[in-house]
Amino acid sequence: MSTSRRDLLRFTGLATLASVAGFSRAADNDSPRRLGLIFPPAGRGVPEEGVAMYGGRVEFLIETLGLETMTPAGYDAVIDRIGPCAEKLAERQAEAIVLMGTSLSFYRGQEFNQRLTQLLVDHSGLASVTMSTAIVSGLERVGARQVAAATAYNDAVNARLRSFLDEHSFDVLGVQGLGIEAVEDIFSVTQPQLIEFGANVVARSPGADALLVSCGGLRTLEILAPLEARTGRPAVSSTPHALFAGATLMEMDAHVSGYGSLLSGKSR
Repeated sequence: MSTSRRDLLRFTGLATLASVAGFSRAADNDSPRRLGLIFPPAGRGVPEEGVAMYGGRVEFLIETLGLETMTPAGYDAVIDRIGPCAEKLAERQAEAIVLMGTSLSFYRGQEFNQRLTQLLVDHSGLASVTMSTAIVSGLERVGARQVAAATAYNDAVNARLRSFLDEHSFDVLGVQGLGIEAVEDIFSVTQPQLIEFGANVVARSPGADALLVSCGGLRTLEILAPLEARTGRPAVSSTPHALFAGATLMEMDAHVSGYGSLLSGKSR
């Protein structure tokens, strides 16, 4: 079954599809919704950003792939584990699935990203989205056309991100990375460092109308509003906007205040 780009990028449409196909259950006011998350690194627990955004409204069900390095070879080594993880999440009664890890889904381009989305659906029977689709949708929702990207990646992965964004007709003015390859090194990056880094990336691409902070391992929820205040541009980042996409798939009101224009519902 082919999936159009418009269908993949519009979560409201996917949520409607989920309802019609029987993917989602009726909301139960007495229990949280169940969102399945597939994280690339092993040992990843419930995301603190998810708890901050949705508290007791969402129960996060976690499966992991065991990714060791943020390189194309590292991604290749775990791709075959995605389908079985989706099956486990369906067995655990998830209502929708998000494949976390931005570079894991963009590194072979948009067609591969679409195939990963369909793989999740085929193995789980659930409405599903990748983190890469979530960031593209986020950029479109804030009206971005010319993008500056601040990432955790090395140059090789940055080149693949640029190509992926090019496929979606964004004018990528600059992509700069922290050069991180080992997954465990991501967690040493502090939020003040990210704010400074992101602001510098925008300063080097003054024509950008939005900032993308890419890497699901970076904690970015609390830096969105400070980055927007400092740069004067809307900011989209991996984990918060993937969680937003997952909540939307479950037909929730996914908006939360205090974390930047898109999450608060102030984007155009």
